[in-house]
Amino acid sequence: MTFRVTPVITESTRNLGKSTLYFFLTIAAIKASHSLYRCIRSLTMSSSSSSTSNSTADASTLRRNRILSSKLYFDVPLSKVPLIYSTAYDISFLGMEKLHPFDSSKWGRICRFLIVDGVLDKNSIIEPLEASKDDLLVVHTESYLSSLKSSANVAMIIEVPPVALLPNCLVQQKVLYPFRKQVGGTVLAAKLAKERGWAINVGGGFHHCCSERGGGFCAYADISLCIHYAFNRLDISKVMIIDLDAHQGNGHERDFSNDRRVYILDMYNPEIYPFDHEARRYIDQKVEVVSGTTTDEYLVKLDEALAVAGKMFDPELVVFNAGTDILDGDPLGRLKISPDGITSRDEKVFRFAREKNASLVMLTSGGYMKSSARVIADSIANLSKQTLINF
Repeated sequence: MTFRVTPVITESTRNLGKSTLYFFLTIAAIKASHSLYRCIRSLTMSSSSSSTSNSTADASTLRRNRILSSKLYFDVPLSKVPLIYSTAYDISFLGMEKLHPFDSSKWGRICRFLIVDGVLDKNSIIEPLEASKDDLLVVHTESYLSSLKSSANVAMIIEVPPVALLPNCLVQQKVLYPFRKQVGGTVLAAKLAKERGWAINVGGGFHHCCSERGGGFCAYADISLCIHYAFNRLDISKVMIIDLDAHQGNGHERDFSNDRRVYILDMYNPEIYPFDHEARRYIDQKVEVVSGTTTDEYLVKLDEALAVAGKMFDPELVVFNAGTDILDGDPLGRLKISPDGITSRDEKVFRFAREKNASLVMLTSGGYMKSSARVIADSIANLSKQTLINF
């Protein structure tokens, strides 16, 4: 008897085969889709990277072209000394300037003291040009500059609320024009410092302003602008910012957060404005001096800081932000540095730059007492007496 085996294919067997087939097809589809996704993502990232790279290159080229076409650099006869000031620096508008503790006539009073004391000849002072919109766009964004067309925004930046009620044309003329003249002075100071070894802008030092925002009475980022011009026009590649204003210089810290060409030494009171903890991460050498710090304590810390900075970095240009809000009695700085302490501080920085064979730009920055102008003038006179500058 012969038995014949006939395969019996049931419905469940057919369903199992279909399920298995669907399973493997699904796996294959997923793998294929993943491969396709990776391929597309790779192409997209490559395109995005290329686009970002091209965009960065375009922005860099545009910045350089703006700098090269700027009129802020101009030749100055040797009969002039590298001290920069314009009567346009001083801010006066309907008495509203008195609503802020900053002495907005400080700059003119510094020069008058120097002239009356016989330290400076009025005719030897250099007047800068006003920074144009194209000049400001070297650092600032279009959107930020447009925001200054709102009087309310300017009022917040300079911390004088009633300014919000004024027509913007008046705010431009009475507030922002003086600031733009001071920006022109800071930018020009780098050129003069490269040529003469030093330069003082009797103004500037708006260290709370960065490319995208202002604050703390700082509407334009003159320090950042000064450095970018130096990079592109003066064949300078290493800059040290020595910020000795009582307040943290968060503006330039944000602007140069990833730029290894710039070394930042910031000596400030951490207990006062601006409390910018993110920007603190970008300080190369952070020296915190708390409220009540005395002259002797301050100068010891400064000596130590300059010694470290000198070992860490060899600058070709030093930008010295010489705020006098560290003075004893200053309502905002809260430190207790004497007028003689300011004189010693400034002398130490100038000697440091000379030892490093670096050009030096000095900016007067903050200072919220009427006595600041006299103290600054006395310090400049001492620099001349010590032959660290020559008038």
